[in-house]
Amino acid sequence: MVLLLSTIIVVLLLIIGVQFYFRRNMKRDLNEIQKKLFDIIEQKTTEKVLIQTDQKVTKQFLIQINRLLEYNQQVIADYVKTKESLRKLLSNMSHDLKTPLTVILGYVEKLNLDNSMSVEERGQVLNRLHQKTLNVIALLNQFFDLVKLDSGDYSIPLSRISINEICRKNVLEFYSLLQSKNLQVEVNIPELSYFILGNEEAINRVLSNLISNAIRYGSDGGVFGLDVREEGDYIAIDIWDKGKGIAKVHQEQVFERLYTLDDARNPEFQGSGLGLSITKHLVEAMKGSINLNSIPYEKTVFTCIFHRITY
Repeated sequence: MVLLLSTIIVVLLLIIGVQFYFRRNMKRDLNEIQKKLFDIIEQKTTEKVLIQTDQKVTKQFLIQINRLLEYNQQVIADYVKTKESLRKLLSNMSHDLKTPLTVILGYVEKLNLDNSMSVEERGQVLNRLHQKTLNVIALLNQFFDLVKLDSGDYSIPLSRISINEICRKNVLEFYSLLQSKNLQVEVNIPELSYFILGNEEAINRVLSNLISNAIRYGSDGGVFGLDVREEGDYIAIDIWDKGKGIAKVHQEQVFERLYTLDDARNPEFQGSGLGLSITKHLVEAMKGSINLNSIPYEKTVFTCIFHRITY
């Protein structure tokens, strides 16, 4: 009986000793984790909590803490990017609205103060005033469309549409402008009809944005092109030119809201920086993708890719 009691006491002491060892190590690990977290938060670093431990529970705890830290760092990075984007948006919107509004104010003052204008001159000023007002309205509409697309409030019903005919129609609408710019037009649209699940109004807007972009920035290359082609289970639309193109460093940014190249602030180009961002949103809303490949004065291609449907 005494032997049994002695054995039980020894076992209990061993258990207590093991528990004390693990608790002491756990406390040590938790103190070290707490100190590391304090340093990371105070110093605002992107470090992870890394400590040596043989505690399985502590290891799992560390994994979850580091996942949370990584998520928090991503949230901060997104916030900084969004804040910078908003700052740039407001700056560019201010620039793009200030110029035409100043011109509009000038025309209004001219009409109010200059009583010596003939009826013909007054009509010309009114026409310019009307055009500038329409430009401001168009810019504001683009801005609000982008806001709606960003928030998901822009409904785009999808249906079966023939992409060939839509592409032909859009090229014809710009044909006079292409000729006035003395651009050689190269269009390759197959006779075989290709169908995609899309929205005709959205496709028209995408093509209009890309074609006018090619004319505005690529006309110095002397050529405008549009190709429709099969790419496996997809249909690709290439809109290209041979103008000055877009440098590699800018190619990832052209679809950002209100991103413009330096010369897009030039009144000659009339760029708002909204068109390509809206275009990307519309393409993605139709389950497609858009990409850019540009080699200056060789070929600059915007490619829209959509799922092909065969029914």
